[in-house]
Amino acid sequence: MSRLFLLLTFPVLFDFTFSITFYLPVNLRKCLREEIHKDVLVTGEYEVSEQPNAKNNLKITDSSGHILYSKEDASKGKFAFTTEDYDMFEVCFESKSPLGTGRVTDQLVNLDMKHGVEAKNYEEIAKVEKLKPLEVELRRLEDLSESIVNDFAYMKKREEEMRDTNESTNIRVLYFSIFSMCCLIGLATWQVFYLRRFLKAKKLIE
Repeated sequence: MSRLFLLLTFPVLFDFTFSITFYLPVNLRKCLREEIHKDVLVTGEYEVSEQPNAKNNLKITDSSGHILYSKEDASKGKFAFTTEDYDMFEVCFESKSPLGTGRVTDQLVNLDMKHGVEAKNYEEIAKVEKLKPLEVELRRLEDLSESIVNDFAYMKKREEEMRDTNESTNIRVLYFSIFSMCCLIGLATWQVFYLRRFLKAKKLIE
């Protein structure tokens, strides 16, 4: 079975919502990849246009291949999961049909995904905790501020890691350059002495 991969990468630095619509050909697979931070709530809603002669499978995995969500014959539904670590996550839709390619029309896929603050249901939180509208808005702003602080802390950590990597690389390059120069100087010195002995052996110099 032939497979087609559509890989779109969305690095998540701040919580946001994105929607995407695409066509899914029969007996093909299309995937979207996204980088998401640790301990981030991810929710999604999908809908695939009906096609009597085709079935669709939905699978969400991380970079290690762990399945976070899987649904066979997925036509419409919702999913949610919380990330355990900063990782690359993959959302894949696959269409299967016994009729083969070209005999079944493409299906339209609508996918909406939300992360972090945008994924939380504050209406439900307000009902459970009996919060007033102003308190709900303050809770949302508090969560948003905390998310932004965590994002900047992560960016600072990545910057420090990159700086340490650059410094380590520069030191290794410096040591390698010094070693190379020492080898060249040693080789040049050996060539001079070897040539001098050779010329003396030929009695061309005293």
